[in-house]
Amino acid sequence: MNEMVKNTGLFAIVALLIVITGMMQSWNTALLILNMGLISAIMALGVNLQWGFAGLFNVGVMGFVALGGLAAVLVAMPPTQGAWAAGGVGIVAGLAMGAATIVLAVLAYGRIPKGNLRTVVMLAILIGGFFLFRAVFDPAVNAVEAINPASSGNIGGLGLPVLMSWPVGGLLAAGAAWIIGKTALGLRSDYLAIATLGIAEIIIAVMKNEDWLARGVKNVIGLPRPVPLEVDLQRDPAFVERAAGFGMDAVTASTIYVKLEYAALFAVVLVILLWMAQKALKSPWGRMMRAIRDNEVAAEAMGKDVTRRHLQIFVLGSAICGIAGAMMTTLDGQLTPGTYQPLRFTFLVWVMVIVGGSGNNFGAVLGGFLIWLLWVQVEPIGLWLMSTVTSGMSDGALKTHLMDSAAHMRLFTMGVILLLVLRFSPRGLIPEK
Repeated sequence: MNEMVKNTGLFAIVALLIVITGMMQSWNTALLILNMGLISAIMALGVNLQWGFAGLFNVGVMGFVALGGLAAVLVAMPPTQGAWAAGGVGIVAGLAMGAATIVLAVLAYGRIPKGNLRTVVMLAILIGGFFLFRAVFDPAVNAVEAINPASSGNIGGLGLPVLMSWPVGGLLAAGAAWIIGKTALGLRSDYLAIATLGIAEIIIAVMKNEDWLARGVKNVIGLPRPVPLEVDLQRDPAFVERAAGFGMDAVTASTIYVKLEYAALFAVVLVILLWMAQKALKSPWGRMMRAIRDNEVAAEAMGKDVTRRHLQIFVLGSAICGIAGAMMTTLDGQLTPGTYQPLRFTFLVWVMVIVGGSGNNFGAVLGGFLIWLLWVQVEPIGLWLMSTVTSGMSDGALKTHLMDSAAHMRLFTMGVILLLVLRFSPRGLIPEK
């Protein structure tokens, strides 16, 4: 079979499954799967840059996605009234002091000869800087968190259009990736995985516990949207009339319309990133990255700076994950740090890349759509299957156990799919050429 025909057929099958979902369940469900599939494809594209192009084993995807979500809050939410006057300046000053302490400690370590003097100076800088940081930072945080804690208790954002938070989310994730890469990219692949996972957990812990930043586990709700509110559309006589022309009530039509607008925005971002990734893959830079991935020793012998190139692609891939995180928070309309679980992002995105085809951008996109569709649909299908199997059984422990096991069908199915793909198509559904 022609490769183009095969790849087109795979995408057509996924599209058909989404259409069947709309016909058998609801178009709202199908469009929600489509929107999250677009975001998942962008995440998979970012991980594919790191793993497929350069062989970097990053299991800290969750942290970069969370930073993208944080960007949506810091950019789009309006400033909390009185927060900056009460403690905003003190928070910024405290963070600056903390950063200055670290910089001074690094400079002292590098410039003072090894010995007791260096140890004493380092301890003095670190201990003194810590207490100074806490003396400025803690009162400012308490003042901000005391401002109407039931509904705000944080510094708020800049009140800018939410679409601006998408590139800002990429910049935040890229900055964090640069810091991580400068310290961890020299490590062996398994140590790099542990380091990225640990740093991602640190990012999530900070977001959960620093209420002044984004309300922690209290969550931020009511994020501004780049599309109209459903209730506004339902009050528009012209929209209601158009919906009636399609044989739909205003409520259903408004939710479908909003999801279609989201899908259009997400599709534009995916197409741009996919085009850029393809151009990079086929460029001399892309060929160099794959050469480094395949044989680092040979690449170094040819004069390539392997660590620097790894840092470049690690930052680029993480930035794409940050953009996807900002898009997902925009779609949800809220930031909920407690939902950033490794299973939902890191494991699932890696399955998308492996199943779709590591090293192939179109494969990563296909994997994003396919795995997210299955992730959503497997549990209700499993519940229907168990209901059918146990329909003739009398109530008892066995029937209860079988019905309860439907909740585990997601993990079971992901494992089976991964095993089947690795057995019969180990390079993925659309393998790298």
